Amino acid sequence: MVKKLTKEQQDFQQYINKKKPKPPYIKNAFFAFLVGGFICTIGQFILNFYISLGLTFKEAGAPTSATMVFIGALLTGLGIYDDIGKIAGAGSVVPITGFANSIVSPAMEFKREGYVFGVAAKMFVVAGPVLVYGLTSSFIVGLIYYLFKL
Repeated sequence: MVKKLTKEQQDFQQYINKKKPKPPYIKNAFFAFLVGGFICTIGQFILNFYISLGLTFKEAGAPTSATMVFIGALLTGLGIYDDIGKIAGAGSVVPITGFANSIVSPAMEFKREGYVFGVAAKMFVVAGPVLVYGLTSSFIVGLIYYLFKL
């Protein structure tokens, strides 16, 4: 059951909608694209570095991901990743460094509660559901692939 708004409430709602600032969508999309692309470019440089050390493309993927996670966690710990996120928005969340940020941020926030009940218990508050659903869906897809491949 939806409650009907009075004329005064409707007028107030219209007034609020007129005064509410409009977000700069084009600017936000530009910075998200720019920063997200820059993060991915750094990842490509790191991948090329590992390939130059003699690893194959497939072998270089794991150390590249680990390095990007380390960089994201380090920048979060230093407080720099939050500043990047303010400018880039979703451009800083989508790459793998955003995943590192989603693990380190809650851990840092709750460190005053101790290592067990603070850091360890709260570390996966944000990233936990992503891991659970990611692993579950990959298992289901792998199972379907295996069953239909036979």
